[in-house]
Amino acid sequence: MIWLLLACAKDVEETAQPITDYSQAGPYQPAQRRITLDGERPLTVEIWYPSEEAASGGPVAEVFLSDPERIVAYQSAMQGSCATEQTQAGWELQPLTTEQPLLVFSHCHECLRFSSFSVAEHLATWGFVVAAADHVGNSFWEKDTEQALGLNTDTLALRLSDQERVLDALLSQDAVPVDPERLAAFGHSFGSVTSGLLAQEDLRIQGALGLAAPMENPLLPGVETSTLDKPLAILLAVEDNSITALGNQLIVSNLEDAPNTTYRLDVADAGHWSVSDIAGIHPDVQAGCGSDERMTDGADFEYLDPAVGSAIAGHFTAAFVAELLLDDAGAVSAQDFDGALVE
Repeated sequence: MIWLLLACAKDVEETAQPITDYSQAGPYQPAQRRITLDGERPLTVEIWYPSEEAASGGPVAEVFLSDPERIVAYQSAMQGSCATEQTQAGWELQPLTTEQPLLVFSHCHECLRFSSFSVAEHLATWGFVVAAADHVGNSFWEKDTEQALGLNTDTLALRLSDQERVLDALLSQDAVPVDPERLAAFGHSFGSVTSGLLAQEDLRIQGALGLAAPMENPLLPGVETSTLDKPLAILLAVEDNSITALGNQLIVSNLEDAPNTTYRLDVADAGHWSVSDIAGIHPDVQAGCGSDERMTDGADFEYLDPAVGSAIAGHFTAAFVAELLLDDAGAVSAQDFDGALVE
């Protein structure tokens, strides 16, 4: 497996040796809790955060879901999939008393607030708070129902509103102390577009990272990376036959056009959901689980194990936000991505 990290950097500080190895778990125990934002569009929000208490996690369906029917439905969906089965975060542990950096996460089209919980848990071990909402009407639970929202700009606008509500709630509530001066966004697939738009429209957001999708996208107009003067990073799944080679080329173009510091990490043998915790839970998210035909040359191959893919995504995200929000200068370029070529 080869990962290629490209620093399409503007004024990136060179660092000879890693200051910190963000591929490993950090010093804190990941913890989680849940809040609900009321209103016309109620939002269920998962929060991951660092704690100094010791704890263990549990089975995914029972940890994230309370409705018995949904627990059974998700357990059934996981059968035969490559989805992550176990969490590592302890439930409602005592958070750190000091204010920590906050990241808001946006999930993929018809996915779940916990679609990338492994990345969120990894970030929590390094002292970051992560908040993620189910995008109502655009989640796993509305798929193939009359309530399902389309992959379009109207849904993108709703997602942006969701993210701003989550951000406002975390900055105003006192359950988990967060630093209002250290804020970032990240997301997977449609969530990459959403995160780019949030960074563009909300002055509080200092930078954004996307997983497996361009932020500026002609199918979902709104983000203009050429004017988005904030640090950006995007992970590119080389065998992403969901957004196809055209989508991957758009990722390259997004970062070439952006005026600030940018990073791209190309992950070999990765499909669209290889960097998530839900690969294979239904046919539309199968790419990234098991066998397939290479997008690049048509040969048969096995996708990267999603556990490895999520670990890569967590490593990349942690290094990027450490550089962005912890002033760990050159953290991304300093990482050893398994012998990757760093340019």
